[in-house]
Amino acid sequence: MHIKHFKHYRLTRLPFKQIIIVSLLFAFALGCGKRKPPLPPVERVPQRVAISGTQIGSNIHLTWQMPARNAKGGDLLRVVRVDVYRLAEPLSDPLSLTEEEFSARSTLIATVPVNDSDFALKKKTYVDALSFAGQAARLTYAIKFVNASGQKAAFSNFFLIEPTSKIAKQATDLKAKITQEALELSWVAPTENVDGTTPPNILGYNLYRRLKSKPPYKRLNSSPIKTSSYSDIFFSFETEYIYLVRAVSLGSGGQPVESRASNILDVLPKDTFAPKPPAAITIASAPNSISIFFATNVEKDVVRYRVYRSTDPNTAKTDWKLVTPKGIKTNTFRDTKVESGKTYYYYLVAIDKFDNVSSASEVVSDEAL
Repeated sequence: MHIKHFKHYRLTRLPFKQIIIVSLLFAFALGCGKRKPPLPPVERVPQRVAISGTQIGSNIHLTWQMPARNAKGGDLLRVVRVDVYRLAEPLSDPLSLTEEEFSARSTLIATVPVNDSDFALKKKTYVDALSFAGQAARLTYAIKFVNASGQKAAFSNFFLIEPTSKIAKQATDLKAKITQEALELSWVAPTENVDGTTPPNILGYNLYRRLKSKPPYKRLNSSPIKTSSYSDIFFSFETEYIYLVRAVSLGSGGQPVESRASNILDVLPKDTFAPKPPAAITIASAPNSISIFFATNVEKDVVRYRVYRSTDPNTAKTDWKLVTPKGIKTNTFRDTKVESGKTYYYYLVAIDKFDNVSSASEVVSDEAL
């Protein structure tokens, strides 16, 4: 008998329990070879995404969180666009809405392309520009991720909003006046709402500022500004800022709604303002010296002082001798190059870090001992 047939013959006649044991031992022997490293989990695109939004002027701004990075592994895993859907319905319609109802009744209003930079930024925004027909409506939005093969993920959450047409138009002519103490900002108030009705629905204004070199914008005011002007005292000279202002209106449900942005204002404040001259000067003589004391300037950018001296008070101040060529940083000065019995006259000037020089202080004098 051939050996192959013999083995088959022997196995087929073993008791069932022994056949099971032999099979398990055979499978274990096959599994005792070299192990392969475990495969990493396959990246998946999130099937659902959360969206939020707000009304700004006549636009609805939708925002959603992008994954930290786009998935790799072919067309089935890579997101290439986001589809945006909208359902408009009367306010009297019931609020309950299933995905099936939304899918059947909503309209695809935009396909937003996605690129790698969107994943790096993590957030993406779509702006839906509305045309108000004067009839109140409720809008429901949802989005879907779409892969490179055209397959769509499930809907996001539903974002509901009741936009109002009684939103003020944007402010105009935002401008700034630079002073020593503040950037004085002003703008022209809107005269009507986005639907053309008057008077404009204005609760106040929100003013935003950012560094030109470092977004994003930050709101400067904690509550709406009631006038069309604002003093920005928290600024630095030689730092470039970007400003914009938005009118604030009363929206649906008593919630504040911002208008569209005003013109964008780019400001680089230059300090061309001379500090005030030193004040409260006192003088005292001692053997072989005359000491001068004065109040420190209130301007924070003053960095040094100069002291001028003359023995003739009628000499033009431009001809007085500078006795502190490098300037002094303290509010005291002791003049030791004096002759006993002579009267000396002094005045001071303050200098800021931008080399702006104050006018001359009052003249003080004393006789050297």
